[in-house]
Amino acid sequence: MSTKVKAQRTATTEAGAASITAPEAPVFILSGPITAVPAYLTEKADETTGEVVQVSRFRYLPGHPRQVRFDAKAGQFNIGGTVPLGNSLSFIPLAWRVFQDDILNMGRKLWAELFFADEKGAICAVLFHGYSVENLYRLIEPLFYDDLTLADVTVKVTAEKKQTTKDGKTATYYIAQFSYEAADAAEVAARRDFARDFPLWRAETYTGAADTRIQHAYTVPVEDDPTSPEPAAAEPVALQLAA
Repeated sequence: MSTKVKAQRTATTEAGAASITAPEAPVFILSGPITAVPAYLTEKADETTGEVVQVSRFRYLPGHPRQVRFDAKAGQFNIGGTVPLGNSLSFIPLAWRVFQDDILNMGRKLWAELFFADEKGAICAVLFHGYSVENLYRLIEPLFYDDLTLADVTVKVTAEKKQTTKDGKTATYYIAQFSYEAADAAEVAARRDFARDFPLWRAETYTGAADTRIQHAYTVPVEDDPTSPEPAAAEPVALQLAA
């Protein structure tokens, strides 16, 4: 796989460029010289040799994050439609985008896609649409004027019950409400460095035809973007990690 990556075209892209190769031992391919140890690395003793090695705190198969779903009919979050997570989520976002596109056979809608690491270190992606996207904008605006982004705080998403009445019949549904609180600086740094070094995207929701409103650290490898030419090659630096 090519080690070159590029950000999806938009005026607000703040992504780094990197990729992953998969030889016998995992190797992380970085796009430039390493000036400091990334904050997402941690030391671990090899069980066989006893040697202390550096491993990533996060697990991620590029283009295939763990799918966290918001069930707007039930007001619940779940993993892949099967593992329940309750009616709220809290996380520090690594990357996000707000875009309009026809994805998942649902017609062209306005979507918000957020990427985060769960409590076990798995990189996840969750989608919202409709009024939930408007509520996310209401969170982004005050952060912007305080010189912050979603990546600097812990975001809490809660399902809020709504009801409508039409022709004498009442329908119930849920929308996502967003709030935030201060996040631990070390946790923010770990996610910032990971988002800088690896392409964060989801293959099932990428079409190459999105109308992007805003995005941060969302990056699609060039071989998966048929609309763009290959950029000039950069000399990669390989950092070998233990499995």
